[in-house]
Amino acid sequence: MSDAALTVEGVVHLRRRGPGGRAEFRDGPAPAELPPGRVPRVARLMALAIKLDGLVRAGVVRDYAALVRVGRVTRARVTQVMNLTLLAPDLQEALLFLPPVTAGREPLTLADLQRVAAVRDWRGQRRAWRELRRHRLPANAGGEKSPAAAQP
Repeated sequence: MSDAALTVEGVVHLRRRGPGGRAEFRDGPAPAELPPGRVPRVARLMALAIKLDGLVRAGVVRDYAALVRVGRVTRARVTQVMNLTLLAPDLQEALLFLPPVTAGREPLTLADLQRVAAVRDWRGQRRAWRELRRHRLPANAGGEKSPAAAQP
């Protein structure tokens, strides 16, 4: 065996799994930092409603009753979530792109959106959304910059 030195070059980063977790070396650069805050609950529920609707439409799940059984939730809860698919497409988009919640309570609740979704026509929904946004969301949140969300 030789006493020659061996040099290995590369990029690695150190990662811990959980608080007080064991350190692991990982190949490659460290992943980018996540933006501060959390995705708003209504945005996650909107994404879930779109996904579940797609499963039903594709025939992967037979009907909403099957979602109730599989998800172990009440029929009322599935109805509340699926009612989000009744929102105008631009409002759905605005929900999906709400800014992260960085502190405190979330400005919008599912109950707030149920009132908007209960309006039958999209023009009326947009009026109700603008009113809700004006009272509950900080400036520049909820679609002001999105051209689709700015329609009357």
